[in-house]
Amino acid sequence: MEPIASIGHLSEAKRRLLDALLSHEKPVRRGSSRAITRRNTSASVPLSLAQEEIWHRAQDGIDKPPFYNESITIHRQGALDVAALQQSLTEIVRRHEAWRTTFYTLDGQPFQIVHPAPERFPISTYDLSTLPESRREEEALRLASEQAREQFNLKTGPLLRVRLIHLGDTRHQVHVTMHQIIVDGVSVFRIFPLELIKLYEAFAEGRPSPLPEPGIQYGDFARWQKEFLGQEILERQLNYWQEQLSGELPSLEWPCDRARLSILTYRGSIVSGEWPSVVAEQLHEICREESVSLFMVLLAGFVLWWHQYTKENDIIVGTLAPAGREQQEVQGLLGCFLNPVPLRFRITQSMTFHDLLRQTREVVSGAVANDDVPFFRILERVGGKPGLSENPLFDVVISLAPRLPDLGSGWDQTFMDVESGGSTWNLYLELNERSHGIVFRTQYNPDLFNAETVCRMTDDLKLLLEAAAAKPRKTISELCRE
Repeated sequence: MEPIASIGHLSEAKRRLLDALLSHEKPVRRGSSRAITRRNTSASVPLSLAQEEIWHRAQDGIDKPPFYNESITIHRQGALDVAALQQSLTEIVRRHEAWRTTFYTLDGQPFQIVHPAPERFPISTYDLSTLPESRREEEALRLASEQAREQFNLKTGPLLRVRLIHLGDTRHQVHVTMHQIIVDGVSVFRIFPLELIKLYEAFAEGRPSPLPEPGIQYGDFARWQKEFLGQEILERQLNYWQEQLSGELPSLEWPCDRARLSILTYRGSIVSGEWPSVVAEQLHEICREESVSLFMVLLAGFVLWWHQYTKENDIIVGTLAPAGREQQEVQGLLGCFLNPVPLRFRITQSMTFHDLLRQTREVVSGAVANDDVPFFRILERVGGKPGLSENPLFDVVISLAPRLPDLGSGWDQTFMDVESGGSTWNLYLELNERSHGIVFRTQYNPDLFNAETVCRMTDDLKLLLEAAAAKPRKTISELCRE
């Protein structure tokens, strides 16, 4: 099968960029003439552009559920040295300034305050081993969800909470809840768990930390970004988005179980699921045949899915771009390197899935090259500041989380089991590839959807992806009839 035109002419760096896009694993940009260096610690620290986007939305004065709370669970099977665990968490907070930062406003401008490292990071501990075994998992989930629903105060902090739950002598869970202004997918899926386990194993054996000191801190990146991405670069990127979003903007009228709301409630629930490895293999086969990444296939299927539901031919969906992660100096940093971006597609019935993949590659590559601008600045450029009654441009979002690393014997990580009760968008599909298939969680607004409807919708997406992967030369109208 003929691969998508022009991709073979891309540079190796650009090919890596497209392969990695939006799995939060941007390729490293090396040899920059503007290296990131340590800042003057006595100077005020600006917010990064990604943090500006979150600060802008978090300060609008609405009483919302905590939709910016992010939770993960580290599972320990075997004996647990609690002192070593606490020492490890304390060391991670010392190593990474972003996790001991709060925020304030001076003359209308937000800044960061980096606080001294704590002598001992606090952990809330619960022992459920005395409960009947049939009740322990349920109670652990309740405690974790209770923590995930607690609001963070950006001005007073801290913006990180940890609960340790003992389910038995050899079964333990570490529930970590963080505000999104200090984390991204790479932080929570790769850097944090790997550092935690390396430090734990060293401290449990009485050895010093095996980790090298970070060369820079997140505040150094934020300062560098503001200097390097001057007004000229941001203006060029804003012009790109203005062109992409010109004309009458579409509004997806997708079917709901209840009437559309006059104002966003920001409530959220989660349903999780899994597609078996045979589906992942089918998707990877079309990736190879069409020279595209897994995310691009999933995104094209997602767009086709919404076309099937809404019958709209002009569709905007959102995703979370890993803006800033391509810099070599930030690869090992915990921090916020995510920026919401709109992706606009135009569908015709005579198009094939192959054609849609071609368009997806073009939309994705353009978004990558212009993903530094905070979303609220894009909104200001294309139509003024948004109202609070609806999500502007898009309210359905898809992302592909980084693949989880091998954490070693006795350790595992999950991220789809704890609900905060909030959601930034009305529907957000997050996928993650594992060795046994593709797992996903769909975060949805229960004021609009029933859980059964969301499960049926994701089943439809799976069937549509399977059909498109099997016969990518079929037209859109043929695929949507099947």
